[in-house]
Amino acid sequence: MALLIFITHPEVVIDPGQPVPEWPLSETGRRRMAHFAGLLADRNVSAVYASTERKAMDGAAIVAERLGLPYRTDANLGENDRSSTGYIAPPEFWEVVRAFFGRPHESVRGWERAIDAQTRIVGAVDGIAREDETSGDIVIVSHGGVGCLLAAHLQGVEIGRESRPSHPGGGCFIVIERETLTLRQDWRAIEDGFAP
Repeated sequence: MALLIFITHPEVVIDPGQPVPEWPLSETGRRRMAHFAGLLADRNVSAVYASTERKAMDGAAIVAERLGLPYRTDANLGENDRSSTGYIAPPEFWEVVRAFFGRPHESVRGWERAIDAQTRIVGAVDGIAREDETSGDIVIVSHGGVGCLLAAHLQGVEIGRESRPSHPGGGCFIVIERETLTLRQDWRAIEDGFAP
């Protein structure tokens, strides 16, 4: 049975002077993605996708290179649009994130509404599952916020009530059955590997 493996990019180089979509993976993030790519080496992965944000493309490139595959990008796999505010430092950032998930039908500080970001990410994942012409597993490197929105959809719960990635640096993944788009494995950190 072919799977969709949706992974959130791990740690990035935070640079408030640079647009957030241009932030690269940090050395820690690159090392963690290389570890994850090693876990995939024995699987029948036939395609790799990423959002058009650099951190996701960095992660996809690491996986694709290890597996001897190209990777493709899809802008609809991107994080929720936060361009209205740009970088917000913690702890204020986490307050805005709580509002984003807590009021999904509202634009919080000009951010893309959670309900719209959810529709976009679910559509992107569904489109990849249906339209990719390969028959094996598909790896998608994306982002934590939209990953939670995707999880809410797959779990059949309201936005804000979904399970969440546990690693503070990102680099967590869920496993989805490719044909039925049903959740097979809930969030696990890269280091935890695949569930038996």
